[in-house]
Parts: sequence; C-alpha cells; structure tokens
Amino acid sequence: MIQYSLKCAEDHRFDSWFQSASAFDKLHAAGMVACALCGSPKVEKVLMAPRVNSGAARPDAAPKPEKPSLSEPASEAEKALRALREHVEKTSDYVGRDFAREARAMHSGDTPHRPIWGETRGDEAKALIEDGVPVAPLPFLPTRKSN
Repeated sequence: MIQYSLKCAEDHRFDSWFQSASAFDKLHAAGMVACALCGSPKVEKVLMAPRVNSGAARPDAAPKPEKPSLSEPASEAEKALRALREHVEKTSDYVGRDFAREARAMHSGDTPHRPIWGETRGDEAKALIEDGVPVAPLPFLPTRKSN
C-alpha cells in the first residue's frame, strides 16, 4: 500500500491510499481518482515528505505532536456535515425504514406534513421521485446503536 498527498484543480488537498504506484497511475489515467471534497477528476500528486520508521525512539527526539481526535471534525467540510446532521436530527422526525411509506402518505394528504428523514431502498427512492414526491438524499447515515 502507498499513500499519496493529492490536490485538485480547486486546490483542495487530501490523502489517499493505493495498492501500488502503478495502481494509482492506472486509476488516474482512467479518470477514476477524484477529489474527496468536490469530486473534481482533475487531481495531481503534491510534494510530500516520506515516512521513515527508524525503529526505537531516541531519548533526545522531540516529543510527537498529539494526534487529532477522530471524534472531532478535521476540516471545514466535516464541520459543515456535522452541523447539517445536527440540524436535521433536531428539526425533523426520524422514521427509519418507513420513510417511503411516510413520505408518500404526506404527499397524498393522508397524514399531516412534517419534516422527516429515514432510510429507503434505491428503487423506492426512485419511485418517490418519479411520482413527484419531494425527497433528497442526505450525505450521512443514521447513527447505529451498538451493544
């Protein structure tokens, strides 16, 4: 595996892992490498420092900076996504897998209109759109509770 630092034509910088240098070259040539933030296929490698593992830490070595918390958003895009999620969860009802049924019932006037969000299969979402039911995909999944 190899990690490259990349940037797109919009100057968004991100890192990505590839199976090998030749795998990156093949994917890039096929237009299958895209910006993680804006989706632009105009991506290029940027200068990066190699990671060299020297073995045991030297006693005179400078202390390593703290790693960022994985629970805190690292970029502006992640912060915006978290804010969107919090807004949706606070201002609408989660209806789970009943989303298509609930959305269709509100559209037909069988139940009162209210903001909802939930889950549905792709074919159900397509049918809702074809029937004129106003729906939009959200860029996140519901939080799953684990044991």
